[in-house]
Amino acid sequence: MDPLRMLLAQAVKIYMYLVIFRAVLSWIKINPTGQFFKIYLFIIQITEPVMRPIREFLHKIFPSSPIDFSPIIVIVALDLIRQFLIGI
Repeated sequence: MDPLRMLLAQAVKIYMYLVIFRAVLSWIKINPTGQFFKIYLFIIQITEPVMRPIREFLHKIFPSSPIDFSPIIVIVALDLIRQFLIGI
């Protein structure tokens, strides 16, 4: 396989893990004065550009939904991109 495609596939996989990590951390109360909070904010800053448009689109379709399904959609989309890159 082409090294560039393999590198891109790995980058997509890492980004997918960041989205999963963000989703899991959203269930946990994080101390805003702790050191880990800076890491959490960094993960939010990295993943928000992809998550926000999907969240806004879902909010238009399901305005009263209390659950944010955007991480699931982003993970599925990233996995499809990764599979395309590695050429199933």
